[in-house]
Amino acid sequence: MSRIAIVRKKAKLRDLLGIRARLTILALILVCPLMLDRVRLLEQTRAAQFAGMAQELSTLAQRTADAEREVMSSVEAVLKSAAYVHASASQAGRSCSILRASLRVDLPSIRMLMVADPDGIVRCSTASMFVGSDISDRQYFRKALETHDFVVSDFLVGRHTQKGTILAAYPVSAIDTGKEAVIVAGLNLDWLSDMMSNLAGRTGVSAALIDGEGTVLATPPDERSLIGKKLDKLALLPAMAENPQGRQAATIRDEAGRLLSISRIPGTSARLVVTIDESKVSAGIDHEIRTAYLQLALVCLFVLLGALIAAERLIVQPISVLTAVAKRFAAGDWSARVARKGLPSEFVPLARAFNAMAAQLGQRERELVANNSRLSVMASMDLLSGLANRRGFQSRLEVEWLKGQQTGHRLALMMIDVDHFKLFNDSYGHPEGDACLSRIGETLAAVANQTDGFAARYGGEEFCLLLPETGTARAIQVGELVRATIEQLALPHRTSAFERVTVSIGVACTLPSEQASPAELVEAADAALYAAKHRGRNNVVEHGFTRAAGGAVALAS
Repeated sequence: MSRIAIVRKKAKLRDLLGIRARLTILALILVCPLMLDRVRLLEQTRAAQFAGMAQELSTLAQRTADAEREVMSSVEAVLKSAAYVHASASQAGRSCSILRASLRVDLPSIRMLMVADPDGIVRCSTASMFVGSDISDRQYFRKALETHDFVVSDFLVGRHTQKGTILAAYPVSAIDTGKEAVIVAGLNLDWLSDMMSNLAGRTGVSAALIDGEGTVLATPPDERSLIGKKLDKLALLPAMAENPQGRQAATIRDEAGRLLSISRIPGTSARLVVTIDESKVSAGIDHEIRTAYLQLALVCLFVLLGALIAAERLIVQPISVLTAVAKRFAAGDWSARVARKGLPSEFVPLARAFNAMAAQLGQRERELVANNSRLSVMASMDLLSGLANRRGFQSRLEVEWLKGQQTGHRLALMMIDVDHFKLFNDSYGHPEGDACLSRIGETLAAVANQTDGFAARYGGEEFCLLLPETGTARAIQVGELVRATIEQLALPHRTSAFERVTVSIGVACTLPSEQASPAELVEAADAALYAAKHRGRNNVVEHGFTRAAGGAVALAS
């Protein structure tokens, strides 16, 4: 089985690697490397373009983060100066007026300054609308009192202005431990956004300064609509947790596959986030690559079509013509010949050789058919009796069974056995035994001709007679005719009780159907023959052809 499977696999492989496939592969080998090299160069260009842009943006983001750090440092310096002025002037009782007179709030990063007492009540402010406000519930205020250090808030919405802002706070206690006031500065978010203008106008790139809660504090001018909105903090957490005090940016990819560069602003919870969408950045080169792939597909398609057409016209069609003629010849059309007109010159010698071979094979085939016919007849005949042998009988039985099924006529069978034939051979010798069987064969052949039956030698001294379209009564009559005719031959048999050659006959008759089989008819006739021998031989016994409960053939006399 394994060898057969291997042979089949090899045959399938040869079919797959036919002429068309080989020519196609050859064409692709010639064309594809050139096109694939172009695609490879475009892919390398895209990778280099993206790497260059990523490096450039990383540098710009680092510079922007440094600028934001400098802003926060300048704000811290202003608040420290204000705290020092407040601590120095508070002894004179004119700290607010001195503060307002000595410090001009003209920095672009600061909108206003104010001073709040330990209870969170604003006592002094460069904007009078904030005087008297209570900021004791603000987290940045409480943290400044607790840490005695510079603090920057997350994004807040002002209670008076209803606008978004962030606030920086510095406790006076950091300068003078006896003072509990807190200096607060409101930062200019628009100015922070203007500082990020170098990151604007780039396809596939976005930037945002976010607080610790993920709220956008500043963006490039073309994205200011995002200020005050929250980003997905979950995607930022891994990078935000890395190197919290360092200046180097951490880089991750979000769920959408975009590249995120996150830089922390020291002294604050703010981070500068730059997002690069590779698909948008490389959209132009991707279009060129898709175009190159399309061109590759078109070139391959044209090459394949050319190879297939050439193979079809020059090779496949002539082979198909030869194959078709060979199949006609194999089907028995001995006159099939290849027409050489229209064939490529390379195939003309092959066609000529095929036609010569076909002429010789045709003659040999006719001789072989005649010989086979003679052999078939000989293979179905019993030379001793001149009747059909068991093989011929089986073939005729199957034919008559099918005819009986189609016509609805009954079919009868007689199994005939020469009584005490072994004793006959022992007494008279085998030559006389053969002569006896020959005479019985002639007798059965004569009866078969009279009754339109079919006689055969079933084996040894056993014969059978098949009677188509015959019922039980008629079959018994023919059986008596056979028995009497053979007895009347008066062939001597001194070891038999009848002193002559006699036969026992079993008769079975049935209506052929799909539920039964020819073998069951033979079995029933054979069982009837056995019953005839039991009843003293030289008689005819008929048994009914029925079925027992277990499915086996049962006989009823």
